[in-house]
Amino acid sequence: MNKELIVSATSQETRVALLEDGLVAELFIERESHRGHVGNIYKGRVTRVLPGMQSAFVDIGLERDAFLHVEDVLELLGEEPSTEEGEAPPARAEAERELPIEERLKEGQEVVVQVVKEPLGTKGARITSHISLPGRYLVFMPTVEHVGVSRKIIEDDERRRLKGILKELRTQRGGGGLIARTVSLGKPREDLERDALYLSRTWDEVRARGARDRPPALLHREPSLVQRLLRDLLNEDIAQIRIDNQKEYQRTVELVTQLAPELLPRVRHHQGGGSGILEEHGVAAEIERALKPKVWLESGGYIVINQTEALVAVDVNTGRYTGKKDLEETILKTNLEAVREIVRQIRLRDLGGIVVIDFIDMEERKSRQKVMAALEQELKRDRSPSKMLSVHEFGLAILTRKRVRQSLERTLCQPCPYCTGSGLIKTVSTVCTEIYEEVRKLAEDLQGEPLLLRVNPEVARALDGEEATLLQQLNQMVGQPIVVQGDPLLHQEQFDVVPR
Repeated sequence: MNKELIVSATSQETRVALLEDGLVAELFIERESHRGHVGNIYKGRVTRVLPGMQSAFVDIGLERDAFLHVEDVLELLGEEPSTEEGEAPPARAEAERELPIEERLKEGQEVVVQVVKEPLGTKGARITSHISLPGRYLVFMPTVEHVGVSRKIIEDDERRRLKGILKELRTQRGGGGLIARTVSLGKPREDLERDALYLSRTWDEVRARGARDRPPALLHREPSLVQRLLRDLLNEDIAQIRIDNQKEYQRTVELVTQLAPELLPRVRHHQGGGSGILEEHGVAAEIERALKPKVWLESGGYIVINQTEALVAVDVNTGRYTGKKDLEETILKTNLEAVREIVRQIRLRDLGGIVVIDFIDMEERKSRQKVMAALEQELKRDRSPSKMLSVHEFGLAILTRKRVRQSLERTLCQPCPYCTGSGLIKTVSTVCTEIYEEVRKLAEDLQGEPLLLRVNPEVARALDGEEATLLQQLNQMVGQPIVVQGDPLLHQEQFDVVPR
C-alpha cells in the first residue's frame, strides 16, 4: 500500500492527512490555541474522592477537573508478559485490587498523573498515575518493573532478543518498565539504548519539575502534531512526506535525520501554486464530505452516519444501485463496498465508543460471513484498537473503538445555535397551539385588557394566514383585538404575551 503524509501548517493551525493509495484515510488537526492534552504529564491536587464511584477528581489546571478511576491510581510493581505497545501491565495484586479509592487518595493530596483521554463534551479528561513515555522504538514506564514486546512482532527469536536487550537496559537505568514498539523489529541494541537513555532523561526532568512546582502544574508536554506522527508512523511504508510550510519542513528534515536518515529524500517541500496542498490532494473536499451524514458509494448505494453522545449509528442503503442479477448478489455487493467506506470514514472522522452498523439484510449465511470477514480485515488497517462485540442475524454489527480525542465533527463544528444541536425545531402550527394555551390561561385575569403578541415573523405570517381562525378565537376569548407584532430577533419557538 502506498502511503503519504500531507502537511499543511500555519501559525494558527496544522492539518496532516494520511493518504493510502491516494485516498484520505486519517486526518489530524491541531490548533495552537487548543493543543491536545493526551500524553501530557501534570502535577495535580485531588479535589474530590467518590467512594460510591470508586474514583476521584483531580485539578490539573484544565477547565474541568480530570477523572481518575481507582484502577489507575496504583500499579503493581512486577514483570509481566508481553503486551500491546504503550499498554500498561494488566495484572494487579489481589490486595491492591481490593484497596478502595478512599484508602488510596485523600482530598488535597498531590499526585503526578498523565492524560490518557481528552475532555469530551461535558466530561473532563481521563487521567492515570501510571506514566508512559513513548519514544521512537520503546515505551518507558517509570512506575512499574515490566518488560514487554509489541504483539505485532510475532517471531519468537526476535521477541526473545528484544526482551533480553530490554532487561539489560532496565537494569542499567536503575529500574522502570520498557516495551519494544513494532518499529523496533530488527533494530540494533545501540538504537534501543539511545532511545531508552533519552526517555529516562525526560523522566528525570519531569521528576525535577514535580519536586519544584506547585499544583496544578504542567510537568511535560507532548511534542507537536507533526513530531508525534513522525515518531509513530515514520517507516518504509511512507512513500512521501509533503509539507507546505518552510519552518515545519525544516523541523521535519531535522527530525527525520535523527529518526530515519535513509528516508530523508522522501521529505519534500510543497512550493504552492494556484491551489493549496490540501486542495491539490483532495483533502479539503474529503473534509467537507466527512462533515455530512450521507456518503455515496461508487455503485450508487450510500451510507448514513449519525453520531450521538453514547454511540455512532451507521446505516447502509442500496440507493440507486439495482444490480444486474439477483437481489442477494446486489445486497452483498453493496454491503461489501460499504464495509470499505465505513471503516475509512470511521478512521477519517475519528469516531469512537460503540459503533452500530446496520447492513442491508442478507438471507444467506455465507453472505453475512463474507461481510463480517471483510469488516474484520478492514479494521486491521486502523491504528486505534477496536473489537467486534457481536453480529446479529439481521445484519447488525456492533464494535467498539478506542476514543482518545474529539471526533472530526466535534473538532470542526459546534451545535447549531438555532436548534441547539437537535436538528429539529417546533413547527409554526405547534407554536401557534402553545400561544393559544398560554392566552387561555391568562384570559381570566386580563378582564378585557388588550394584548400585544410578539412572535417570530414566520408565526406572524401564519396567524395572518392559515392560522387566522386560531387568532379569531383568541380575540373572542380576550374580548379585545390582539395586536400581532413580528420580531425577527425572536426564535421561531419563542413568543411574548404582553398587556397593552
